[in-house]
Amino acid sequence: MTWSEIQPVLTQACWDTLYMVGWSTLIAVVAGLPLGILLVLTDKGGLLQNVVVNKVIGQVVNIARSMPFIILMVALMTFTRWITGTTIGREAAIVPLAIGAIPFFARLVEMSVREVDGGLVEAVQSMGGSTWKVVRSVLVPEALPSLISGATTTVIALIGYSAMAGTVGAGGLGDVAVRYGYQRFETGVMWITVAILAVVISLLQIVGDVVARSLHRRSGGSGGLLLFRPLRGVLPGTVATEAVKKS
Repeated sequence: MTWSEIQPVLTQACWDTLYMVGWSTLIAVVAGLPLGILLVLTDKGGLLQNVVVNKVIGQVVNIARSMPFIILMVALMTFTRWITGTTIGREAAIVPLAIGAIPFFARLVEMSVREVDGGLVEAVQSMGGSTWKVVRSVLVPEALPSLISGATTTVIALIGYSAMAGTVGAGGLGDVAVRYGYQRFETGVMWITVAILAVVISLLQIVGDVVARSLHRRSGGSGGLLLFRPLRGVLPGTVATEAVKKS
């Protein structure tokens, strides 16, 4: 195939891949962030300690993470058809991509939140801060650089998943590589798709690293200083205060 023939195919494939990965990442972050935090809060010694809930959630996450994506995609075909009305195309691919990425990102969130200094949590609790206040004012802000790195890793993993999804009719660069590079023996097309994926992944990694390092420097490296101000609704002169991160 000539470049003029393959160029529009590659352009559409790139947009399809970005569409699938973008929506899947959004869903994974929205669902995986609270799930990962809940794993920390319900663990032994956590603010919402509940061993049964923690074990159940942990097992579900482990099972979902251990399943190869191609098998997960086939197993979810009925559910995908119920959600989207079809099992092929980029919209259908978003369902297994998101479900596969949620437990993956949740574990990364769990690891990031566990690295937060427990002394900061105790300080907020000692001043009357609720669990939600601890999560909002300490756990998420302190873990943010690591969370950004985790999100970057998730996006890169989803790009690989989307390539696999392309082999079963999802579209995107994986579909182009199989249909043109493998089935039609267009080796040049195959290497072009590989190069595009390599460039995209490298750029995403660079951007993610830059953002994470920037946030890490702004937080002062580890922990960051705390300022204190009265909690809303508390009368002046009382000792109840809220810990807020210095910006």
